[in-house]
Amino acid sequence: MKISPYAYILVMAAVTYLIRMIPLALVKKEITSPFVKSFLYYVPYACLAAMTFPAILSATASIWSALAGFIVALIAAYQEQSLLKVALLACTAVFITERAMAFFI
Repeated sequence: MKISPYAYILVMAAVTYLIRMIPLALVKKEITSPFVKSFLYYVPYACLAAMTFPAILSATASIWSALAGFIVALIAAYQEQSLLKVALLACTAVFITERAMAFFI
């Protein structure tokens, strides 16, 4: 039995909508708990990190170039560089590492 791709899209749209709608429908007053506020503040960052970290390690030809780019990006981000600068520095680190590995291996 073949399921239409539209059925998958419809189910995902419903699930995504429900996840966003249920808290709005259930919580009528402002959230005052510092714990809940801090938890909700960091959820998007944690989700983004959980989704992108595995891709960072598998996006290049070698784990070593991926780690080099990741470390450079962490250092640049820690120094509060702009997002564009962090991305460019990470890409440059990956490129240099890949070229060096091709030269020496």
